[in-house]
Amino acid sequence: MNWISEWALPKIKTLFGAAREVPENLWHQCSACQQMVFHRDLERNLHVCTHCGHHERVGARTRIDLTLDEGWQGIELPKAPADPLRFRDQRRYNDRLRDAQAKSGMDDAVVVGHGTIDGQPAVAAAFEFSFMGGSMGAGVGEALVAAARLAVLQDAPLIVFTASGGARMQEGAVSLMQMPRTVIATRMVKEAGLPFIVVLCDPTTGGVTASFAMLGDIQIAEPGAMIGFAGARVIESTVREKLPEGFQRAEYLLAHGILDMVVKRSEMRATLAQVISLLRVADIPPPATPQAALPAPA
Repeated sequence: MNWISEWALPKIKTLFGAAREVPENLWHQCSACQQMVFHRDLERNLHVCTHCGHHERVGARTRIDLTLDEGWQGIELPKAPADPLRFRDQRRYNDRLRDAQAKSGMDDAVVVGHGTIDGQPAVAAAFEFSFMGGSMGAGVGEALVAAARLAVLQDAPLIVFTASGGARMQEGAVSLMQMPRTVIATRMVKEAGLPFIVVLCDPTTGGVTASFAMLGDIQIAEPGAMIGFAGARVIESTVREKLPEGFQRAEYLLAHGILDMVVKRSEMRATLAQVISLLRVADIPPPATPQAALPAPA
């Protein structure tokens, strides 16, 4: 068989030219059905598997691109203390933070942008799960407060796409303080009479679920998204019972009244535009009815 590799293959390569190098990212394996999807087909289908409909995780900027009209603008977010506790485990927190910033091109785990949805003004904030698991530290708290203030300033609804593992343990109590801060941010929007809409994406857990993520005027989730506080294995070991099938998934939460709707990614933008138009119509005062003229005195 040596003549095939030593003589035939070189002749074939000489005849047809050297083989081109094939990039490794042309195909994506679905994490649910394990089928291979061509990268262009996946992008065309909004990162939803064409075989089983599984919604893959997408980045924060991609979410805002899919939500707001073309030409949306990001805002510069307030700077938070980089390492308030000088935390160190296997690596220094500063080193982990710098690596995440270099890979993502972001300062922290949230992107905030403002623009329109079908011509209606809106402010959107999206979590980046690849940035340290979308964990909520002081930087994330500052970003959500800034988004709420911008929504009030522009008289626009606030939409938040959550995808987080919870509080950022490297910031300790500083991270836990962001839970009441983000709750106050939601109160700012609601007291201004503006809609606050939460879109729960996969996964949304921990301190994010336990704070602002469950306070939306409308609670929406993507199909199959995992939503909860503690993990299923922790709950099973605590209650010593087998959890029902589909526990902590979006469809289970919808059936038990925790969510208002589960919406496919392809329908999310149109649904948000419709919800905003319905909620903002209620803000318009009805026209004043003219009072009937009093009869002339006798």
